[in-house]
Amino acid sequence: MKTSIKSTLWGLSLASLLMTGCSSAPTVVADYEVVPAPLQITTAQQSPFVLKSGAVIGYPAGNAKMQKNAEFLAAFLKDQTGMVLKTAEGEGDITLQLGMQDENPEAYQLKVNSDGIVISAPSEAGVFYGIQTLRKSVSAAPDSQVEFPAVEIVDKPRFGYRGMMLDVGRHFFSMDELKTYIDMLALHNINRFHWHLSEDQGWRIEIKKYPKLTEIGSQRKETVIGRNSGKYDGKPYGGFYTQEQAKEIVQYAADRYITVIPEIDLPGHMQAALAAYPELGCTGGPYEVWTQWGVSDNVLCAGNDQTIQFIKDVLAEIIQIFPSEYIHVGGDECPKVKWETCPKCQARIKALGLKSDKQHTKEERLQSYVIHEAEEFLNANGRQMIGWDETLEGGLAPNATVMSWRGEGGGIEAAKQKHDVVMTPNTYLYFDYYQTKDVDGEPLAIGGYLPMERVYSYEPMPQSLTPEEQKYIIGVQANLWTEYIPDFKQVQYMVLPRMAALCESQWCAPEKKNYDEFLKRIIPLVNIYKQKGWNYATHIFDVMLELKPNTEKGTLDAVARTIDNAPIHYTLDGSEPGASSQLYNGVVQIDKPCILRTVAVRPEGNSRMTTDTIFFSKSSMKPITMLQPINKQYEFTGATVLVDGMTGNHNYKTGRWIAFYKNDMEAVIDLKEPTEISSLVLHTCVEKGDWVFDARAIKVFVSDDNKTFKEVASETYPAMKETDPNKIYTHELKFTPVKARYVKVFAQPEHSIPSWHGGKGNPGFLFVDELILN
Repeated sequence: MKTSIKSTLWGLSLASLLMTGCSSAPTVVADYEVVPAPLQITTAQQSPFVLKSGAVIGYPAGNAKMQKNAEFLAAFLKDQTGMVLKTAEGEGDITLQLGMQDENPEAYQLKVNSDGIVISAPSEAGVFYGIQTLRKSVSAAPDSQVEFPAVEIVDKPRFGYRGMMLDVGRHFFSMDELKTYIDMLALHNINRFHWHLSEDQGWRIEIKKYPKLTEIGSQRKETVIGRNSGKYDGKPYGGFYTQEQAKEIVQYAADRYITVIPEIDLPGHMQAALAAYPELGCTGGPYEVWTQWGVSDNVLCAGNDQTIQFIKDVLAEIIQIFPSEYIHVGGDECPKVKWETCPKCQARIKALGLKSDKQHTKEERLQSYVIHEAEEFLNANGRQMIGWDETLEGGLAPNATVMSWRGEGGGIEAAKQKHDVVMTPNTYLYFDYYQTKDVDGEPLAIGGYLPMERVYSYEPMPQSLTPEEQKYIIGVQANLWTEYIPDFKQVQYMVLPRMAALCESQWCAPEKKNYDEFLKRIIPLVNIYKQKGWNYATHIFDVMLELKPNTEKGTLDAVARTIDNAPIHYTLDGSEPGASSQLYNGVVQIDKPCILRTVAVRPEGNSRMTTDTIFFSKSSMKPITMLQPINKQYEFTGATVLVDGMTGNHNYKTGRWIAFYKNDMEAVIDLKEPTEISSLVLHTCVEKGDWVFDARAIKVFVSDDNKTFKEVASETYPAMKETDPNKIYTHELKFTPVKARYVKVFAQPEHSIPSWHGGKGNPGFLFVDELILN
């Protein structure tokens, strides 16, 4: 009989602690509903197995990896329960063994009966993942013994490549911190550590043939404050890893069945290297290690023979340090402006016969030449190249694997070309993005909005690919860029517990994923974070609030819940809620302007507050129909965003804005009865660097029958200038009072981005938050 064990663990809650008559130690009952969710859990009607201090973990004789696995398991359980277990060759109370037959080497079987526990797998790695499931089934409860219900678990990962990246170029982290990061990956069944080692802002790995890379390139004189504010902290900053230290990290990871994939980002992101060796740049310098964020125009000179030799020399030492199949060469965000005016680069373009066409410029094809040179060298030395999706520009290197970060488009294109792909789209898997809409209460981040639920919702297999093409999607990875992450506590805060949502996309079959069930399963995992002293984010313990326009009743309906059914209290007057405030016990129907605040009240302390300012205009909570489509990427809850009585902040990804791209915005609002109106207010959110521009025209039409419309107001706006600020723009159109039931609002996006912009000639996005009629 297949069932799920639903006895959710709550750390040291009374529900999980049973006192036994023969022992003074409390007994914790294991719960196999862990993260990531096992593929198959079959319970058995047998007596449980009780694990106590002094029990033995057995492993195959002469197998050093399995001995290490046994020692890991003993250490994990000691940390979480205080039990001291022994390890020995042969069978034990817990037996680790090889011999399971499965084509997936990371598969495992975990069997529990009254006699003990057996973890079997085709490989030592599979046994390790069985150990992770076993340890995660035991909530952190000091000085306890553990009752394991009888069960058979059969499990295997969906993807062979399960990655997590850490950028140490912008900010540097110690050896102990890197080891903790690897421990975090191991807990989440992640088996690839992508180590981003070079940047404009710092070179972090010793290359013996080029000692100045670390002597000069690893140190910047100071760091910009905030988001390129023009102000600097005046403090020298730097650090690098010796080759011996890097090998130590490789071994530490390998002991936990994690492969370290190094990245040397080329030919862009190289200003730190150019500061050390200016002759490798197009201008010859002088250069300095960059002190601000962003992407420098100073890149390796592709027309310089020394550059190609430099790349090969660096990669030669990298492959001596890192035994991984893949070596990451970056290939992203390489500005071509220096190449366009560099005599050497233009001579190389001519010599190679490179031409611009509709698909690629000759400079993009020059980048492809550099990437090809790197790949040929790696292939000749028995390694494979992996690079960001920009490596598609100018034609993909023959054997390259693509890491698709700018959405899924690059990955889809590469898979159609029969190249392996690792999906890492920024819209789902960039953990440097904010994880809450309340950014004022958060440490500075690069922007964006990526809550846990959105991470969890990611499905890596694009439906636009055929089943044969889908086979080229080999894995999933999340990335942590560290411009605004200066210390390791913040690293942990940004990735935990979002890493738990990531690992379910990496490991679980799609049909096993369920967000509400995941929220229950994550609580014991968070208890392990606590026990380890890791600085995790607590947003999942806040009130989860849905605000839905009810067009029948003309109300905004507030639906609230918490991960653990903690009581929710709220206020509508903007005051701070607490245990004495109104208790939420069902849908709150809001029919007038208010400031809604909610809080979850728990014995150990209240959650953070949610705050939503709600206003009412004549269009609020009215039926709305779109005549032209909303952009799918930024559709969120759809057209009702425009009539829900809430406006957005400067972050256009929070769900308070919806976008229009390659077509106009055209919406019809049904006021439900003839209503006098004389103005429209429409806000746009502008972020020019992201191709998000202001409206070029807005029009208002009215109708009594929803068939014949009359224009009552119209405004046009000039194309934006480079000097126009990124901000929220307010457009108000006033007109002679008119009575109408139906109102059509038209807004035209920027159809052709101006010539001063990098996206010149392309359509721009238009983001709108609310259509306010009065």
